[in-house]
Amino acid sequence: MNDSPGWASPGSAPSDGDHSGTPATPEPSDERARAASKWSQEQPPAAQWSSPGADPSAPQQGQGQGWGTPPQGPGWGQVPTQPPGGNWNQNYGRPPAAKPGVIPLRPLGVGEILDGAVSSARAHWRTVLGLTLVVAVVSQIAQILATRFILPTPTAFDPDATGSESVRQAFDAMLSGLVDLVPPLIIGQFATLFTTAVLTIVVSRSVLGRPVSLGDAWAEARPRLLSLLGLLALVFVMCGGIIAVGVLPGALLGGAGGAALAVLGGLATSVVALWLYIRFCLAAPALMLERQSILQSLRRSAKLVNGSWWRILGVTLLTSVLVAIVSMIIMMPFTFGAAAADSNSLRSLLDGNTPDFSWTYLIISGVGAVIGSAITYPIVAGVSVLLYIDQRIRREALDMELARAAGISGYETPRS
Repeated sequence: MNDSPGWASPGSAPSDGDHSGTPATPEPSDERARAASKWSQEQPPAAQWSSPGADPSAPQQGQGQGWGTPPQGPGWGQVPTQPPGGNWNQNYGRPPAAKPGVIPLRPLGVGEILDGAVSSARAHWRTVLGLTLVVAVVSQIAQILATRFILPTPTAFDPDATGSESVRQAFDAMLSGLVDLVPPLIIGQFATLFTTAVLTIVVSRSVLGRPVSLGDAWAEARPRLLSLLGLLALVFVMCGGIIAVGVLPGALLGGAGGAALAVLGGLATSVVALWLYIRFCLAAPALMLERQSILQSLRRSAKLVNGSWWRILGVTLLTSVLVAIVSMIIMMPFTFGAAAADSNSLRSLLDGNTPDFSWTYLIISGVGAVIGSAITYPIVAGVSVLLYIDQRIRREALDMELARAAGISGYETPRS
């Protein structure tokens, strides 16, 4: 066992085994994982619970009234001992677990995943803030330059247009809006890629309760950056190509019928692209922490997501909504300040015309975007890594490996 952030050999993972239908002999870790998954199914009969502070020898409520003898043994009628090497994690309805770092070593709830992402950023704020500020500034400068010099001139509207001409203008505006989204989306994805690559190492160390500097994180992440770049490009091409196939027939047809066909095709293929994106969303942490190849990381993510697609989608959407709200709150004062400083753009917007934003507007609003990105990038990266760790804990008893890597002796997965 190696205490590097790779933790365990992926080749021995239970989910990587064959599925020939022949039941395999359960390993001890499988027994523990199964026991943990049946926590809610193996409760004692009613009226045989004892309060945590009660005297075990004292009669319990319901005893002597036809309920039978209360069960004896560890955990019944007495306060359990504290897990070795960690602090209590008080969470009703869940077994206690050691917590050497930012998360307890057991299957995580949604709140614990979000809290762990924020706690990782707070615990290593110098490393995280230094990295995200640099990445946010570079990406924002790239987006401003793309907006000024690469994107086409915004489509002008004719307020007197009627009938097919108004439909044509609406269709052109929709295509223009999609084109305008491409550069920020690509730049933002690459910025997220870089921060996720380095912050994956930071979060993995936070789970073990170990310090990490920016130099350490960069030294571990650097050899995997090209592979991670290829992984991101492959996923982006797959998802973008699927959506393009749905929109292209309507775009070629044109007119009102083409616009309707493009919208329907785009919506249908977006569902497929979303399914693929969630299916492969754990590939980046697998590539970084398990030193997998690109294709192996995609297969690894598909196996970990299998059976938990809806849960991972829900956590991802919740994180996106929270990040969007935080970004909006941070950027709103800067956007209003930029609009006030650039009165011509504000006047064009109020008149119903497409504004041509000046350098003043782009720079002021860009400052707000940099601050928002510096705060939200660590949350997105942390949730991605903790989702990966949570899935491996649920499927492969990774908590045992993490406990050993953290130096916790005698740790076992909590049982019911």
